[in-house]
Amino acid sequence: MDTVSSLSLAMLSGFGNEFATEAVPGALPEGRNSPQRPPHGLYAEQLSGTPFTVPRRESRRSWLYRIRPSAAHPPYRRIDGRLLGGRLARPDPNRLRWDPLPVPDEPTDFVAGLTTMAANADGAYADGVSVHVYRANRSMQRIFWNADAEMLIVPQLGRLLVATEMGRLQVAPGEIVVIPRGVRMRVELLDAAARGYVCENHGVVLRLPDLGPIGANGLANPRDFLSPVASFEDRDEASEVVQKFMGELWATELDHSPLDVVAWHGNNAPYKYALDRFNAMGTVSFDHPDPSIFTVLTSPTDTPGRANMDFVIFPPRWMVAENTFRPPWFHRNVMNECMGLVTGVYDAKAEGFMPGGLSLHGLMTAHGPDNATTERAMAAELVPHKIDGTLAFMFETSQVLRPSEFAMACPQLQGDYDSCWTGMRKYFAP
Repeated sequence: MDTVSSLSLAMLSGFGNEFATEAVPGALPEGRNSPQRPPHGLYAEQLSGTPFTVPRRESRRSWLYRIRPSAAHPPYRRIDGRLLGGRLARPDPNRLRWDPLPVPDEPTDFVAGLTTMAANADGAYADGVSVHVYRANRSMQRIFWNADAEMLIVPQLGRLLVATEMGRLQVAPGEIVVIPRGVRMRVELLDAAARGYVCENHGVVLRLPDLGPIGANGLANPRDFLSPVASFEDRDEASEVVQKFMGELWATELDHSPLDVVAWHGNNAPYKYALDRFNAMGTVSFDHPDPSIFTVLTSPTDTPGRANMDFVIFPPRWMVAENTFRPPWFHRNVMNECMGLVTGVYDAKAEGFMPGGLSLHGLMTAHGPDNATTERAMAAELVPHKIDGTLAFMFETSQVLRPSEFAMACPQLQGDYDSCWTGMRKYFAP
């Protein structure tokens, strides 16, 4: 029997809150009834996303009430990760950009289509990030979970139904979904093909950034983050379970579906966010503000303002300012920027950066608008205008990103990327 609840998310809207949801009435224990025998013959299991003794404001944990405990499984065996992980190339200070990777012709699910493009380090990670592209043309028939990191998934092509042990989330291009470390999931395709980006966050869990001088309102609003209602699968049939552990894939076989959580409560759960809900902040006078005002989520470090990872977007927005260069200016940065494009045209590039593509600008590497965009911006009439029909984003990290050997050898690497800055005119006339 396969029992699922409605996909309605209204009862669980929020971010960082304590949620409580049950697919069967009375499945959530109350008070002193919790420990020994949960209702309906379920097993109690805690999913901890942070160490037990962190400050309460940092704690992420949920209690799951499931048909069978996760501990009931045979040994895992190592399997081929195909293009996931692999060796990283030597650190490269050059600006790099890739055309979109094609969707494979052979049957490929989300896990088989994960392709590592860059990472901070090989093997086991205590912090930092890894950046992948996913490409798929079939739904998963197996279950996947990640012991290495929480995963931020950014669809670029095709809608996904992400069935997790805590409920189901439908996500489309223009939305994101975050899967906590260790949560089991199955990615089903709602269209013929799917492609997008995955950032593994190996550091502290993502959260909303502080607003500082912005005040109480702006950027992403907590109420717009949605977590799933409980649903479960009661299936007594073979199920392959794949985990990512220390950069490699391992698999085991169960005689049931592990997506069997009937009820859960806590604050460690998958969530989705529609990026068009982002309240972009702009300038109404002069100078282009720093891209930090476009931060949706952040994974901080012990150094204030120095992020392990920032997820930054460049959505449709009004540009209203006096006597200013409107695209992002030329800059060198102590952060490392890995940029993707979901749709449209990025306002700092005239051509060559396509939806599904990727660019990498490393530590202190000089970059900015290309020659054609610069000429157009310097000659533009400075009137209010709206940047529309586009959505770009950055995975930004304080640690140097090394491209994978695959990324440096694949035909999608643009060997002439530097040429977009060739021929910039000399205007100096003292």
